[in-house]
Amino acid sequence: MLDVRDADAFVEGHIPDAINIPINELPEKLTSLDKEKPYTIICYAGGRSERASQFLAAEGFDVTNVMGGMGAFHGSVTK
Repeated sequence: MLDVRDADAFVEGHIPDAINIPINELPEKLTSLDKEKPYTIICYAGGRSERASQFLAAEGFDVTNVMGGMGAFHGSVTK
């Protein structure tokens, strides 16, 4: 799970074991991601994660966007 919200929002509550890379930092942090691994991308409402998913897919990553973002997630959240 890759959470593309800003660090403050991530600290307020996130999915356990999610990686936080804010969307504006994705281009510079691409090398920290593994192209052999699939990623599920999430944000607050789904817009940023959709853009991040499109960017990462164009870079050769296997990605799935969480439509509706954190509001659509029904599991536990860690603070």
